[in-house]
Amino acid sequence: MPSSEFVKQVKTDSRHQYPQFFRCCIVQPVGAVVLVPALLFAHQAMGQMPGAAPAPSYSGARQTSNRAPVSAPLQSSFSGSVPGGKASSAVIPLSFTDALDRGLRQNLGLLLASDSAISARGQKWRDLSELLPNVNFSAAENVQEISLAALGFKLPGLPRVIGPFSFFDGRLLLNQSLFNLTDIQHERAATLNVKAAQYNYKDARELVVLAVGNAYLQALAGEARVRTADAQVKTAQALYNKAVDQQKAGVAPAIDALRAQVEYQARQQQLIGAQNNFTKQKLALARVIGLPPGQDFTLADKAPYEPLTTLGLEQSLERAYASRPDYQALLAQTKASELSRKGASAEHLPALAIAADYGDIGVNPSNSNGTYHVTGTLNIPIFAGGKAHADALEAEAALRQTRAQLENLRGQIDYEVRTAMLDLNTAADQVAVARSSVDLAEQALTQAQDRFAAGVTDNLEVVQAQEALASAHESYIASLYAHNVAKVEFAKAIGYAEEGV
Repeated sequence: MPSSEFVKQVKTDSRHQYPQFFRCCIVQPVGAVVLVPALLFAHQAMGQMPGAAPAPSYSGARQTSNRAPVSAPLQSSFSGSVPGGKASSAVIPLSFTDALDRGLRQNLGLLLASDSAISARGQKWRDLSELLPNVNFSAAENVQEISLAALGFKLPGLPRVIGPFSFFDGRLLLNQSLFNLTDIQHERAATLNVKAAQYNYKDARELVVLAVGNAYLQALAGEARVRTADAQVKTAQALYNKAVDQQKAGVAPAIDALRAQVEYQARQQQLIGAQNNFTKQKLALARVIGLPPGQDFTLADKAPYEPLTTLGLEQSLERAYASRPDYQALLAQTKASELSRKGASAEHLPALAIAADYGDIGVNPSNSNGTYHVTGTLNIPIFAGGKAHADALEAEAALRQTRAQLENLRGQIDYEVRTAMLDLNTAADQVAVARSSVDLAEQALTQAQDRFAAGVTDNLEVVQAQEALASAHESYIASLYAHNVAKVEFAKAIGYAEEGV
């Protein structure tokens, strides 16, 4: 199956209808709309998840076959890509769907996973070739002399050397393994390794979704912080201008103008930093999805925040064990390791094979006779220097390692599902408290501005109220981030990251 067909088949099989897990949030600060996206599981997409099971190895006990391990690509590769096309001078609008489609075509981690699946199929065909007939044709034209003396013929009257003479030989040769339990078990194990590689490919698609979503939504967050900082600069500038006017009119001391100027410059500095971070976040997004270097773009999607109603704990765990491709891949690998161990244990058993040939031999092709040869071989191992025992020990150790990884991953899945549900509940409460804090801070700022305009107090209260409102907005952003991260972690934990988009 070509690589493109394999990718298309897996993508088609994995598309179902499930709840939307990936959302953004809209917050209304002073004078601007702030988009606060959920950062998509960056520590997993970039390979920093603590306690993750090691990448599975598919090596069998029979080392003479030079079988290469077939495993999932390193998770750090999902932050890179193979850029496609050339950069244009036009600024292109980039939606989340466009970014995801580009990532699923050009992300480096997914390309490596696809190649690993192809490699697994190659290993399967190599093991299958040991069981299938091997047919060859050979044709030879021979010219030779024979030394009778060297063969021990020293009779009087016989020449010491006869020839030269020539003959032609052309024949079809067949070699077929009739029974070899070791080869049979290795072929079965290779079939399961192909299945595991396909599951690893599906898992790689989920990681691409997380990596692309993380980069895209981080860029949205950067854009939102730029807008927020710009609005705060304008508010601080208005306060500074008013303080200067009041100072010139002689109704406010110079300290008010200085205090307002310090606040104004602090907000300018914050805006400069936010713009720099936003530019770098766009560059990171371009790297993940494979945009041509230097291609400028704008973020087209502005999705609203929506809460998530989770499943029950038991139902979530059942769905995770049944759906997570990394768990299914390790299950298939465990079964493959069991077959590899059986194959290694069978190396001391007899093997039966047949070899046959048929062809013409004669002075030349037009003057030849048909001949054939059939050989049946029963090979009974007696002593191979301990190789069978060594292969059995290696296969047993590999099986134990795989089983340990499987049990560890099962416990890790349980941990991820439980913690994601706890985080969802906690973050929802934090969002409610943070939203109330924003409302209170806005009221406090309004009252401080009214008091300052009425001349009841100086602008210290206004500056403090501005800082309190900025802190409240940042807390609200952080709580929304925590809530959305918990949603994404829950989606990944139950194995529906791609379908949830």
